[in-house]
Order: sequence, then structure tokens, then C-alpha cells
Amino acid sequence: MKATRVSNQIYQLSINVEGILFEEMWEIPKGTTINSYIVKGEDIAIVDGFCGWDGLPESLFELIEGMDVELQDIKYLVINHMEPDHTGWIEAFKKIKPDFHIVCSQKAADMLKGFYNHTSQIRVVKEGDTLDLGKGKVLSFYEVPNVHWPDTMMTMDEETKTLFTCDLFGTFGQAKEANYDDNLTEEDYASYEEEGMRYYSNVMGTFASQVKRAVCKAKALEAKIIAPGHGLVWRNHPEKIIEAYERYVSYSPGPAKKEVMVLWGSMYGMTEKAVAHIIRQLERENIIVRNHRVPETSIGQVVTSALACSAVIIGVPTYEYKMFPPVASALEEIGKKRIVNRLAFSFGSYGWSGGAQKELREILERNKMSWDMIASVEFLGNPSDEDLDKIEQAVSEIIEQIKQLS
Repeated sequence: MKATRVSNQIYQLSINVEGILFEEMWEIPKGTTINSYIVKGEDIAIVDGFCGWDGLPESLFELIEGMDVELQDIKYLVINHMEPDHTGWIEAFKKIKPDFHIVCSQKAADMLKGFYNHTSQIRVVKEGDTLDLGKGKVLSFYEVPNVHWPDTMMTMDEETKTLFTCDLFGTFGQAKEANYDDNLTEEDYASYEEEGMRYYSNVMGTFASQVKRAVCKAKALEAKIIAPGHGLVWRNHPEKIIEAYERYVSYSPGPAKKEVMVLWGSMYGMTEKAVAHIIRQLERENIIVRNHRVPETSIGQVVTSALACSAVIIGVPTYEYKMFPPVASALEEIGKKRIVNRLAFSFGSYGWSGGAQKELREILERNKMSWDMIASVEFLGNPSDEDLDKIEQAVSEIIEQIKQLS
């Protein structure tokens, strides 16, 4: 991709990345972007670090080419967030221009030595501080700690009301052409809604309360353009990404959408027989089902669906006196992401002994998930007709409660 003009004297440097695990954990089947921004006054600042997941300078050379900007012209590096996908180019830049200045929060300054052995020409800013670049370009700074690192802040260009938010308001999903919301279709919006929820649930979910405060602060700033470090720049309808994040944050404590996630595993097809029975029942009642067998489905997608759904049905056989491990692992991650207050039902087969349901209760209690477990059904080997009747009754109760949600 090429550098593009965001607004007056502000330019976006964006690259698509794919074929990786985000944070070495999360699958991103639709990829994502990494965005940096040039702000040109009398002095020039680059905001949110440098493009180049691999830290190589070639990415930046290619993007800056033709912008009438030389690397040596950049005076300030504004670090909104120290995570290396936004700062990994610092060491390479020091070799090109040793006398640049870093602008960051105090917590980011504390990290710079450990990350990049950088200790000089650091300007620490706090809430409401400003940096005058000249020619009408004044940057102001707003602290939003623990979104999702403790050092995080936002930067506002006061002239154009462009708010650089780094990871806040980010989404997964690659840019097709120019990385803006200007010409999105309704289908595109739906895709970014899901990719935004995937990003939020995987990356931000643990810090839902801090994200909520940050969204409120950003909303109060009345930005005309929202420019995050990943995903689209929202300059046509910035309110759409704010509204989306308000929804994501509200889903964490629940209730969420009128949807049900069926999370399950099956070693020999016995638990799977009950799953098939449940799916048919939910579909007859026109309930939207997110059907995830693990480990075939990635944990990232499971967490996203857990955030979106108001009810979770768990099919898990007993394995060595405990839960089938992939299901247990998925539930532990859901717990870490603070997805609480779900309606739930669990079932599964066992051989010589049960135990899965006991461990399930332990996971829910340990993670303080406050799930309303309406019933559990365990069966020896294959589910009998009586077992299927019990399962159907429990699912009917879930359906009734889901339909009553506002």
C-alpha cells in the first residue's frame, strides 16, 4: 500500500499483514493492517510508531517515497503505546536519525530502556499536555491506561480533530484499497463489525472496564476522524466505530445478542450425537447458532462468539476424570476475557467415570464467571432417548429466555 492523505497535512502509512498469528496467539483469517501517521507542521511528527511488523526499514522507505518527506525531517516520534508492533522500528530509526525526540507517557518512558536501550531525548506528557509543531499543528495528549497496556494514551490533532487511538478502536481485516471507511457498503460494515468484535474480544476483552472509560473519554473529545493503529481510519462516520465499541464493552457483562454458542468436543462421536440433536432444535426455533467444535475452531473465534452470545451450550465428554482438554482450555480463555453472566447448559458422555461437569464448575467459579447454569446432563456412552429428552428440555428453557431478551 502507499501513503495516503487523511486530512490537512496528515498522512497515513499503512501496510496489510496476513499469514501470522496476532500477538503470536490469535488467528486473523482476514488479516489486519498496521497504521502509522505523519503530521506535518513546521516540525514533523510520526504517530503510533512505524509500519513494519518485521521491524525492517524498507516498509517505511517505500511508504514515505513521494511524500515530500525525508526520514531525517522527522523530529518527533509520538508513542501512544509501547507494544512492539508499533515501536519495533525505533532501533533502526536511531541509526538513520540519532537526534529524534520521543513523546510518550511516563509508563512508556519507563519501558524504553528495557525494550530499546533508549534513555535520551524523551518528552513525557500527561493528560491535556500539548506539542506545537508549528503552522497550526498542535497535538494534545490524553491518558487511557490499560487499553490494553498500562502506558497507553491517545493523541489529538487539534486543527482537524483527528484522534490517533492506537489499539483502541482497532479492528482486524485487511484494507482492499485506501484504508478508510468512506466507501464501505453495508456488507463491508457487517464484515468490519465482526472483525472489530474479534479484535476487541481477543486483544482488549480482559480490560473491559478500562476500555469503557477510554471510549467515554474519546467520545467526549468529539473527534471528526478516528485513526487507530489497526484497521480502518474512520473519517466519514467516526461515530460508527465508537458505537461498535460501546456494544462490545456492553456484551462483556451481558446480555449480548440473541445468539447461542454451542461449544463442544467429541472423541468418539457420542457427545456429538447430542450436539446434532441440539443444533436441529435451535434451528427449528430460528435461533442464530455459533457452532464451534474444538480444537478444530481457533480459541480466538470461540472467544469472539462467547462475547457475542447471551447463552453458551457446552458439550464436553469426560477425559481422564476431567473435561476434554480443548473445551477446558477454551473456557479458561473465555474466563480470562471477563465474559460473564451467560445463560449456560452443559452435557457430555463418559466411560468408566464422570468428572467433566465437576471441573466445569471449578473453572466457572475460579474465573468468577457468574454463568447461570440451568442444568447439566451426563450419560454413559451414547445418549439414550431419556438423556435426549432431558437435553431438549434444558435447551427449550434457553430458547425461551433468549427470545425474551430485549
